[in-house]
Amino acid sequence: MPDRDPNIVTSGLSGRVEQDGVTVTVSIYRLETDPEWVLEVVNANGTSIVWDDPFPTDEAAEEEFWRTVEEEGMKTFLDGAEIIPLRR
Repeated sequence: MPDRDPNIVTSGLSGRVEQDGVTVTVSIYRLETDPEWVLEVVNANGTSIVWDDPFPTDEAAEEEFWRTVEEEGMKTFLDGAEIIPLRR
């Protein structure tokens, strides 16, 4: 029997966020076989921004989203916005 692809687990912290006239979809997810979470933000044009490094918990991913909003503003997720260097 061939191996099946793992299911994607979506955090309940995922959802749509509207602030400062900008709407994005925040997706926090992981593979069922991987304990680390991915943070992805998709803007109204369908542009996807995915953090390079995974997070140990879905709460940590959500905190990073809100930290980015606080420091850079929601406009950072718009097309043509200045690229933010990610923490290493």
